[in-house]
Amino acid sequence: MNIQTLKHSVAAKRTLFLLLAFAALTFSCEKKINIFSIQDDIDFGREFDQQIRASGDFNILSETKYMEAYNILNQYKDKLLATGKIKYSSEFAWKVCIIDDPTINAFAVPGGYLYFYTGLIKTLDNEAEFVGVLAHEMAHVDRRHSTAQLTKAYGVDLMLSMLLGKNQNQWVQIASELTSGLVSLKFSRDDEYEADKYAVTYSYPTDWDARGVGDFFRKLESHSSQPVFLSTHPPDAKRVEKVDEEWTKLGGKQGQYFVEKFNHFKSVLP
Repeated sequence: MNIQTLKHSVAAKRTLFLLLAFAALTFSCEKKINIFSIQDDIDFGREFDQQIRASGDFNILSETKYMEAYNILNQYKDKLLATGKIKYSSEFAWKVCIIDDPTINAFAVPGGYLYFYTGLIKTLDNEAEFVGVLAHEMAHVDRRHSTAQLTKAYGVDLMLSMLLGKNQNQWVQIASELTSGLVSLKFSRDDEYEADKYAVTYSYPTDWDARGVGDFFRKLESHSSQPVFLSTHPPDAKRVEKVDEEWTKLGGKQGQYFVEKFNHFKSVLP
């Protein structure tokens, strides 16, 4: 981790201290404060991705062996990035990864690293549903929810020491703890509402039906057992309703679902 890239000037450090003081005053009111920079998101995401790939705990599909599956997934991602609705479309890596595991789950880490389990992909019925999930995870990254949650999980003092270079090895330790499941960054209800809203916003300009994320949550609600996805993305009865409201607000355009194309995507997975 090149911590030097995070240090700019004495003035920047003073600004960070002011942000820290402000954060300390506002955390008790549950206001969202993020003392990380965009470069912090990029650096931490890269470290996290390296930890995931090196841990041996995730059965990551080879991009060479499963080239067609990755090509399809990257086409979905690139189509969302091309809408111009994603704020950090050019700054973040936006790298996709497929994990061969029957668990119904997906997650994203700062800097645009996105992970999708085959169990989740095979549970869904069409492209609109999957793109809704993809856009939802991209929204968590683009709205920088994870680094805001890191500050809450580990404390302002530790985050400050890391950002100022006094505790450089902590980046690796935190990435390791998150990868091994020792620490879970459970998103707040407001984070989830915001990610749902932007999932609609990102997908609305495309030919997919922008209500796909709502259809995804309907499917999870009818599942016989609670999917892992809901343990880190708290369920809420109002989420589908809010998705429909956002879709209506944007104009209520009917989109496509592309069932057959999505079945082909599933067929090229193991």
